[in-house]
Amino acid sequence: MSFPWLTVIGTLPLLGAVALTLMPRGGVLPKQLALGVSVGTLVLTAVMGLQYSPRGGMQFEEEHEWIGAFGAHYALGVDGIGLTLVVMTAILTPLVIAASWNDGDEGRWSVNAFFAWMLALEGLALGVFAATDVFLFYVLFEATLVPIYFLLGGFGGLQRSYAAVKFLVFSLVGGLLMLAAVVGLYVVSAQAGTPTYLLSELSEITAGIDESTGRWLFLGFFVAFAVKAPMWPVHTWLPDAAAAGTPGTSVLLVSVLDKIGTFGMIRFCLELFPEASQWASPVVMVLAVVSIIYGALLAIGQDDIRRLIAYTSVSHFGFIVLGIFALTSQSASGATLYMFNHGMSTAALFLVTGFLITRHGSARISDFGGVEKVAPVLAGILLVAGLSSLSLPGLAPFVSEFLVLAGTFSVSVTAAVVATLGIVLAALYILLMYQRTMTGPLRADNATITDLRAREVAALAPILGLIIAFGFYPQALLDVINPAVERTLEQVGVTDPSPDVPLEALSQDEEASQ
Repeated sequence: MSFPWLTVIGTLPLLGAVALTLMPRGGVLPKQLALGVSVGTLVLTAVMGLQYSPRGGMQFEEEHEWIGAFGAHYALGVDGIGLTLVVMTAILTPLVIAASWNDGDEGRWSVNAFFAWMLALEGLALGVFAATDVFLFYVLFEATLVPIYFLLGGFGGLQRSYAAVKFLVFSLVGGLLMLAAVVGLYVVSAQAGTPTYLLSELSEITAGIDESTGRWLFLGFFVAFAVKAPMWPVHTWLPDAAAAGTPGTSVLLVSVLDKIGTFGMIRFCLELFPEASQWASPVVMVLAVVSIIYGALLAIGQDDIRRLIAYTSVSHFGFIVLGIFALTSQSASGATLYMFNHGMSTAALFLVTGFLITRHGSARISDFGGVEKVAPVLAGILLVAGLSSLSLPGLAPFVSEFLVLAGTFSVSVTAAVVATLGIVLAALYILLMYQRTMTGPLRADNATITDLRAREVAALAPILGLIIAFGFYPQALLDVINPAVERTLEQVGVTDPSPDVPLEALSQDEEASQ
């Protein structure tokens, strides 16, 4: 492609962030500029996406030498997996900005800074999902910590400083391990002839390294991605961050930034270290199942709405990781689809509960009751968002979860059966939360809660529309995802297990054919 689509799409939000810092502080103009830039990014992403060919492999590629001394390139490109997450990020950002219209007014810094950090995070995340050079990916991976740190530490609840520092410490430790692995890749490529960080060249080089080296390098990447994902037992930063941040910050953190972890597992762990990925698969699947059950059980016991949603995400990310490391085409496609669908359902949950908490002044479930009587639209949207989170058939996450479990079942019946318990537990934590907040007698201190305004409904409506649309027609996304997943699994060197057919059935088929 002659036009640098990915560079333009990633740079536009960054330029918007710079413009926000230079313009007069306060007022409505910074908000309008931020919304306009994010909408423009979405339009450009849509135009690019319409030109994507599902069977065309890596597309919209750009490659320029960056730091020639050690083979680093400015290299971008997307396949169906990366494009899905680029589109998700471009969709969510303007909706988050619209929903967060007044959330930056009471922070430590100006409203300009609030929306500038949001745009900066969007631009960096788009770059991460498009990077095809390992060194460029690492730089952008670490750079995303800056805007989310200031969004957490500068805007939000009373524990925002503690949550921001805890998030930063966890992320930096994971990032240091990845840095060691990145340096290791430089050594490996230099020993092979020419130092390089290009993903296409490294995948050929790493296929020939010894098992021990490959496994150590794999672990360096995997631990960093597990922290970001977040997986048990390195997940503890997430509930604090979700409880302390503004609703919009929580959406960008959980729905966008955390997807970098699971995306990295596919793009770098599987593609660069196929042998190590197969070696680690049984252990990672166990950790994923533990995350599913552990996150669901802790969600049931939460009284803080935001912490409940955070623990549901720990459980849902367990499904995504399980689908990735089951190493079947069904499970991997389901995991990729789950990244998109989880982004939408969790965004709806964080935003609508954020509106509820702002109206009441409390995030405790026990402080609510009977809200549907005074805010029926809010209650209805919360119900749809909650049913989506528990993967009700007809809503988008159901298809994702079904594919993950179906693909996992062909590899490990035990893992699939135990993971299925997470669906039952999801019904408990979502329906109990809805019952305790929305139904029953109206509490006196809830009588002043007002229903959603037109701007708030407008921010939520597109998300709900996508949840319903892809619940009934997921093939539109799967047509983009499936070819990329097939190519990735071919590179790993795995094939779907053949179905077990009883000998009696085989003999009957042979007799019938004769």
